[in-house]
Amino acid sequence: MSKSFEGKTALVTGGTSGIGKATAVAFAAAGAKVVLTGRREKEGKQVVAEIERGGGAAAFFQADFSKEADVKAAVDFVVTTFGRLDVAFNNAGVESVVPLSEITEEKYRAVFDINVWGVLSAMKHEVAAMLKTGGGAIVNTSGIFGHVGAAQVTINVGSKHAVEGMTKCVALEFAKQNIRVNAISPAAIDTDMIDRFAGKEGAARDALIARHPVGRLGKSEEIAAAVLYLCSDAAKFTTGTSLKVDGGWLAQ
Repeated sequence: MSKSFEGKTALVTGGTSGIGKATAVAFAAAGAKVVLTGRREKEGKQVVAEIERGGGAAAFFQADFSKEADVKAAVDFVVTTFGRLDVAFNNAGVESVVPLSEITEEKYRAVFDINVWGVLSAMKHEVAAMLKTGGGAIVNTSGIFGHVGAAQVTINVGSKHAVEGMTKCVALEFAKQNIRVNAISPAAIDTDMIDRFAGKEGAARDALIARHPVGRLGKSEEIAAAVLYLCSDAAKFTTGTSLKVDGGWLAQ
């Protein structure tokens, strides 16, 4: 793989599994020094070990991105450990399937505190770090539910629409300061999260696969490739947008 991120430092939140893990590994393979965060220390250290076995440089920082103190500490750790922050992938998030009649403030906050406030506070501290070294690139995880609605996922859909809006606003605020901010919008990706949502097999999973015109679920590595593109010099004229990597879902 091309070492297109040689000399750069990347932060990947929610980096212990799935899309986050695949993206952390991809950044390291492209030459970046990587800090990944998450709540699960064991899994985080396993990802670091995998990257190091491949000759890369990485570190894990345990953090709950629903708490701004943890967010700030994570960004500070990146700068202290590797000297700078160049790219960030704000991928930490949770899913929610709740009928309207069963929505409570607690269930709302469980999603919005991390999917919305976590992304917003991450951008706040990441931008501050990037400004000190001349700029950078940020990618936020949105999803198809940042563009359409669906029954019984009101909280989740609302949170992803918020990510889309915040991405545009921060991109505009810092466009002249060499900081690009974009979102990535996957459809269903073959991860543990999808297993929880639709099961590993059966009618629900088959129905989900059928929603994708390409006839399959996406792979974490395919989303990682799109994130690296948005963070690369090849996308220097791209900011404030959302790249849909969805197997054709939103074209229907």
